[in-house]
Order: sequence, then C-alpha cells, then structure tokens
Amino acid sequence: MEHTQAAIGIIGGTGLYSLFTDGTEEWPDTPYGKAGAPLTVGKMSGRTVAFLPRHGRRHEYAPHNVNYRANVWSLEKCGVTRVISVGAVGSLTPRIPPGSLVVPDQLVDRTTGRAQTYVDGPGVAHAPFADPFCPAGRQAALRAAEQARWPAVNGGTQVVVEGPRFSTRAESQWYAGQGWTTIGMTAHPEAVLARELGLCYVPLSMVTDWDAGVLPGHGVTQDDVVEAFAANVVRMRDVLAALVEALPTEDECNCRELKPSVL
Repeated sequence: MEHTQAAIGIIGGTGLYSLFTDGTEEWPDTPYGKAGAPLTVGKMSGRTVAFLPRHGRRHEYAPHNVNYRANVWSLEKCGVTRVISVGAVGSLTPRIPPGSLVVPDQLVDRTTGRAQTYVDGPGVAHAPFADPFCPAGRQAALRAAEQARWPAVNGGTQVVVEGPRFSTRAESQWYAGQGWTTIGMTAHPEAVLARELGLCYVPLSMVTDWDAGVLPGHGVTQDDVVEAFAANVVRMRDVLAALVEALPTEDECNCRELKPSVL
C-alpha cells in the first residue's frame, strides 16, 4: 500500500498528543506490529510533516510499553528522513530549572527490558552511536529556539530510565553525580532505532520538574509533569514550527550513511 509521504516526522511526548486540526491519517503495517497510533500527515511551515503521539492519543502506553520499533519504522515507511522528538524530562542540576528547553548532545541508557534494535539476524551489524543525535539537526533546533524566543540549553547528557516510576532520591543523586543533566524515559531506544534506519534524530527536551534528589524534601509527581508541559506547550509548538522550517532539505550530516548494511 502506498502511504502519504513526509520528509519530516515529529514524535510527540507527554502532553503533546495532536498537532494538526486536519490532515491525512496513515497507519502503516510494520514487521513489529502497528505503531501506537496513526500518523497524521499535514502541513507545517510550508512543509509536509508526519506527527505520531508516542504514548498513543490518550496516553495509553507507559514508557516501558511503547512499541518503539513500530513507531520509528512507520515514520520511515512514510518517507521520513528527519525525526524531531519531543519529550518531558526532569532536571538533575539546579542550573537547569523547570521551564527550560534543552537540546542534549549525549545519552546514557539505564533501561532494562526494551527491544532496542532492528538487527535481529541473520546478519549482524553494529550501528555507530558515539554521538546519538544529528549534529545538523541539533544546530537547527538551537537556532529555532532562539527564533521562537525560548533559547535552549545547548548540550548535556540525558539519562534514560525504564520507568514508569520516578527515581528515588539516591538514584537521582547518583545520576547527578555522574555529571548527567536531565532524566527522561523515552529517548532510548528511539534514538538508536532512528540511527539504525539512517534517520536524523533531533531531541527537544522540555524540563518539567526538578528530579527527586536535586532539592531537599522535593519529589516528583505525574501531575507536576503534566501541568508543567501544559504551561509550555504553546512555546513548544512555536519552536516546532520554526524548526520544521529550519531543518535542511539536503543532508548536512552523515546520519544516513550510518545505517547498518544488513537493514
């Protein structure tokens, strides 16, 4: 079956479940089942964009139950070559308060039970992952944030935990002690799956809370995260519109070349 094609894909996180008031729905079959929701293909900043809510339209999939392989594969099947990933994260440092926008440049995987590769055999290959995010896309994201008047923190390490629970204070303090700056639950395996398909992957991390070990006596609740994201969702949409316009139409990176030959 032919599907409506879009060069840019946006994966929405907690609090971002729709992007277009109209558009064409696509729900491609993949070797890993269906994505968590249909893709909505529409226009943004004059370009065709495929939007996918990571957690489903009603947030029915917790981070550890998201079908990441089907989600990313379905975007690629609709022609996507550049993925913008929106995610809610906690801050591990007083330097980055809630309400900040971060474009990280590194990732640490602390998940435990997720399918995290398309390389299931019979061939074997190892995708380079030293720099997990598209460098050209990151620079475009930083420029877009400036244009949207929400300047982003440039760089930092996001640690990805299994979830769905939040961290203990001891865990949070240990992560911070490693020099990691933000904590989330979804950038892995999304980023590595995009790398295996040769897609550019650009993270936009909205800081919704201080993680449990940052401030004395402070903890994190789901309501904190949802309320903080809702308070900033209009600004996030402005950044997305600017970034979609700013993303290069021609390759300015080697992400496509890093796709393993067995895929």
